Amino acid sequence: MTDVRQAVKAALKAQTVETPSWAYGDSGTRFKVFAQPGVPRTPREKLDDAAKVQEFTGVAPTVALHIPWDRVEDYAALAAYARERGLRLGTVNSNTFQDDDYRLGSVCHPDAKVRRKAVDHLLACVDVMDATGSRDLKLWFADGTNYPGQDDVRARQDRLADALREVYDRLGGAQRMLLEYKFFEPAFYATDVPDWGTAYAHCLKLGPRARVVVDTGHHAPGTNIEFIVATLLREGRLGGFDFNSRFYADDDLMAGAADPFQLFRIMYEVVRGGGLEPAAGVAFMLDQCHNVEAKIPAVIRSVMNVQEATAKALLVDRGALAAAQRDGDVLGANAVLMDAYATDVRPLLAEVREECGLDPDPLAAYARSGWARRIVEERVGGTPAGWGA
Repeated sequence: MTDVRQAVKAALKAQTVETPSWAYGDSGTRFKVFAQPGVPRTPREKLDDAAKVQEFTGVAPTVALHIPWDRVEDYAALAAYARERGLRLGTVNSNTFQDDDYRLGSVCHPDAKVRRKAVDHLLACVDVMDATGSRDLKLWFADGTNYPGQDDVRARQDRLADALREVYDRLGGAQRMLLEYKFFEPAFYATDVPDWGTAYAHCLKLGPRARVVVDTGHHAPGTNIEFIVATLLREGRLGGFDFNSRFYADDDLMAGAADPFQLFRIMYEVVRGGGLEPAAGVAFMLDQCHNVEAKIPAVIRSVMNVQEATAKALLVDRGALAAAQRDGDVLGANAVLMDAYATDVRPLLAEVREECGLDPDPLAAYARSGWARRIVEERVGGTPAGWGA
């Protein structure tokens, strides 16, 4: 039992969760962006806040950028600023959905000039990766149609394939393309990348450095996300996660808030499929917006929720589970999973943090730090960062 406990602790110490720059800025709904005091005004101030998450959790050393929300003149200097704060710049996220030209789509648009504009933006994002040393380019397209007959569905897939090929061929070294899917919104009749199968098909044609991203909020109700995860891991095509929670659609709530049991089931398939191993190349990222709750504590809580789900997944007695499955013991097999899920792993994680020189309670440590009060006092004037809705 001691050996198992040590192995679980070692895996938890090695786990990392990437936080998104946009989670630290103002956000809201389609109806209103809600302002909060003390939010960052610049990409550097976003990194200052991300550094606090890393300081108190110890497992959030990378920060995802979003272009153009995080546009700066010198990306190499931004990467150096991140390093000074104990961080690295991580995934570069493109934006082909907030320009008036993209009303009918971006890389799938019927107008070749609009498609060219969109592809040029994606290529510019690869330039950012070159400057920052980032490994992954993450692509999510709002492209689609609202009415039958609005556009040629097959032609749009051809345009998408052409755009992806051009960008994929531009990647260098160990850089990767991560293709995200979403079953609806803002397109309501036919979304051009609506599901993991479509994303997977395009990635297969592109090559081994094209992989699928699973956003946990981008599925129809009742979708078995852990099955998708298991399948993509089996095929070596799971590029990463955008962790968040949803009650209805793409709610972007804190990871594990709406359905912690689902997050546990997902993480079990990750553990089962070797997804925690560095060689698997799975990027664990948050993709959330915090509209009514304080930004930094919400990010810390999300990181902690991912850790708790991972710890429970690591505690599953896989030998007992396999035996029950071989014997056709339905209730016994289910009980093995439920026993692990019912385990209170908070004392274990507190122990892990103390062994890493961290406070066992990251949220309490952050509250005592005074950072929340300091940023409200210091960040006066200027334009608060946000996602521009």
